[in-house]
Amino acid sequence: MASSQAATSEQAEPAPSSGTGRRVAVVVGIVFIDLLGFGIIIPILPFYVRSFGVSDVFIGLLAASYSLAQFGAAPVLGRISDERGRRPVLMLSVGVAGVAWLIFGFAAEIGAALGVTFGLVVLFSARLLAGAAGGNIATAQAYIADVTTPEERTGALGLVGAAFGLGFVFGPAIGGLLASDTVVSTARTVLPGFVPVTPFSLPSFAAAGFSFLALGATAVVLKEPDRIRSPARRVTFVAQFRAALADPTLRPLVIGFFLTSLAFAGMTVMFVPFLADFFGYDATAAAMFLAYIGALGIVNQGVLIGWLSRKVGVRYVVRGGVVALFLALVLLAVSPLAGTTPLLGTGPGWVTGGLVVLVAFGALASFGNGAITVGLAALVSEGATGDAQGAAFGVTQGAGSLGRTVGPPLAAAAYVLVYWSPFVAGALLLVPVALLLRR
Repeated sequence: MASSQAATSEQAEPAPSSGTGRRVAVVVGIVFIDLLGFGIIIPILPFYVRSFGVSDVFIGLLAASYSLAQFGAAPVLGRISDERGRRPVLMLSVGVAGVAWLIFGFAAEIGAALGVTFGLVVLFSARLLAGAAGGNIATAQAYIADVTTPEERTGALGLVGAAFGLGFVFGPAIGGLLASDTVVSTARTVLPGFVPVTPFSLPSFAAAGFSFLALGATAVVLKEPDRIRSPARRVTFVAQFRAALADPTLRPLVIGFFLTSLAFAGMTVMFVPFLADFFGYDATAAAMFLAYIGALGIVNQGVLIGWLSRKVGVRYVVRGGVVALFLALVLLAVSPLAGTTPLLGTGPGWVTGGLVVLVAFGALASFGNGAITVGLAALVSEGATGDAQGAAFGVTQGAGSLGRTVGPPLAAAAYVLVYWSPFVAGALLLVPVALLLRR
C-alpha cells in the first residue's frame, strides 16, 4: 500500500487523456446526485424521530448511525473496488442506497402496524444500510485518482468536495419543500392510495429516486478505468487499519482525517443550537447561514483549492487549511462577546458585531475544512500504489466516518457543561494534526 513501491505507482499513473475531463465530470455528477438524496433527509430527520414519540436522544443516535455504518463499509468497498472494479461497486452502492431510503420512508407505517419498537428497528436499519452504501465515496475518489495525473488530481478531488457542498445546499431545500403542507396535500390527491404520503415519506422516496437516478447514470455512462488491479485477497477490516497505521506515509493522514472529522463534526452538530441560544436565530435564519457556508464550500473546493495546490503545492494548502479551521473554531467560541447590538448604532439593525464575527467564521471554516479534506485525499493518493487506491481511500474515509460518529455526542455533552467547550476542544484537536503534517 505504501509509496515505497514507487515503480508500481509510476506504472499506474494515467496519461493525460481528452476523455479525462468527461469521466471526472460523470463521477462528480453521480456523487452530487447521490449526496442530493442524502441531503434531502437532513431537515426531516429530527421530526421523523419525534413522530415515534421517543426521546430526542434517538435523534442523535439515528444521525450517528449513518457515519458508523460508513466507517465500517468504506474500507471494505474501497478494497473490493481495487479487486473487482470501481464501476460495479458504485452501481451496487447507489442501488442499495435507493432501497434503503425506500424502506426509510415506510418505517412510520410499519411502526403503526407492528408497534413503535419494530418501526424504530426498521428506521435504524434503513439508516445503517444507507450509511454503508455511503461508503462509496472512497471508491469515487479512487476512480478520480485512476483517471487523473498527479497535477490534475487535487483539483479533480476538489470537484468531488464541491459536489458534496452542492448536495448539502440543494438537498435540504428540496427536503423542506417536499415536507411542506402544500406539497403533501397535493401528493395525496395525485398518488395512489397504497403509497404513504406524509412529510417524512415524500422526502425519503425522493432520496430513493435520486439514488436510482445515480444508478442509471452509472450504468449508462460510466466506464471502468484502465488500471492495475490488486489480486483478490482476504483482508479483515481491522487488518486494513493496522496496515495503514503501520505505514509511515499513510499513518499521519489517517490520524489527520480522524481528528479533523472529530473536530468539525462536533462543531457542526452544536452550531444551530448555538446560533439559537446566543443570537436568537430561528430555523430559517440558521438554514440561510448554513447555505452561505455551503456556497463558499462549492467555490473553495471546486475552484480555489485546486488553483492554490497548483501554485504552492498541496502540502501548504493543507497546512493553511488547518490554520484557517483553528482560527474559525476560536472565533466561534468568542463570537458571543461581539454582541447582538447594531455596529456603531448606525446602519441596518441586523448588522451586528456578532454577525460580522460569524461571517468571518463561516469563510474560515469553509476554506479550512475543504482544504484539509481535499488536500489530505490528494496526499493519500500520492502515498498509495496504483493497485491500492481504493483500499487507501477506504481506510481514510473510514477514519473520517469514525470521527463523525464519535464527535456529535461528545460535543453535545460538552456544550451542556460549557457552551464554548466543543469549539475550543475542536481547535485543540487540530494542533496534533498540524504537528503530524510538519513531519
